[in-house]
Amino acid sequence: MKSFASDNYSGVHPQILKAISDVNADHAAAYGSDVYTEKAIQQFKQLLGESVEVYFTFIGTAANVLGLKALTQPHHAVICTDTAHINVDECGAPERFTGCKLLTVSTVDGKLRIADIEKFQSSVGNEHHVQPKVISISQTTELGTLYTPDEIKALADYAHSHNMYLQMDGARIANAAAALNMPIKSFTFDCGVDVLSFGGTKNGMMYGEAIVFANASLCENFKYIRKQGMQLASKMRYISAQFSAYLSDDLYLKTAHHANAMAQLLVEKLNDIPEVEITQKSTANGIFAKLPKEIIKPLQDEYFFYEWNEQNHEVRWMCSWDTTETEIENFTALIKKLLKTA
Repeated sequence: MKSFASDNYSGVHPQILKAISDVNADHAAAYGSDVYTEKAIQQFKQLLGESVEVYFTFIGTAANVLGLKALTQPHHAVICTDTAHINVDECGAPERFTGCKLLTVSTVDGKLRIADIEKFQSSVGNEHHVQPKVISISQTTELGTLYTPDEIKALADYAHSHNMYLQMDGARIANAAAALNMPIKSFTFDCGVDVLSFGGTKNGMMYGEAIVFANASLCENFKYIRKQGMQLASKMRYISAQFSAYLSDDLYLKTAHHANAMAQLLVEKLNDIPEVEITQKSTANGIFAKLPKEIIKPLQDEYFFYEWNEQNHEVRWMCSWDTTETEIENFTALIKKLLKTA
């Protein structure tokens, strides 16, 4: 099956598979007390700073939910966009497991701004209202857009000056680093991010995400939260080994650069097709576009993808670490063919 549905559809990078195989020998201490986990954690510290604290989980939803739970009490609220993954695609898990209410903001580009969230301060101190405690952003956003370091720092400064935290959903953090051409630390912890969900599954790993806290004071009891959240892997070496390979020799950047490059190639090809309207500036590996309704289903039959907004026939196309130029060529050729026969 060929698809542009999601970078989650892609396979596992050969170097990641080899890393899993390489640690699949003899016995190793369970629950993260192994040399492979210690190595991976040290690699994260080299990448993001010596003060960070790192915890591995199986999936991205758990990374977001447990990271938020570490920062909140049930009377708190989390501010996010209406398109945020924690609001749309996590089946209410953030609200169920943190007890917090999500306060959503409608945006045209998936990005929060201070002007969008100032209104929530009016409820601070009022016992009849939930208390804003976390600003949650995604990098890249669910609409494929990017925050600049200045935008992230402004949100972090605002959060900290109002007794709040800044959490970042980094399911596609590597794609953001590749697009910005900046070290991840420079637009996360250097800008004041408190907790980062560091994704790997969408960019070549089999499974595994990391929750990275800016410092130990933010995660004093987190080992208990992770255990209660059913995310303490007994054979953690199989997650750790993947991250170790992922972070070695900039593999995470190489795979992300390729995915982004394929998306930009697709944009170039689409610019030659007047009937296709690109709706968001494509900065990483996602493209949003409007298509004539009649070609969507036959196009999906050959290359599956999601119709993002059925009302205006806006679709989402995602490129992956293993997307090829030939697939881009064939896909755009099929669009042109279907338009001629529509």
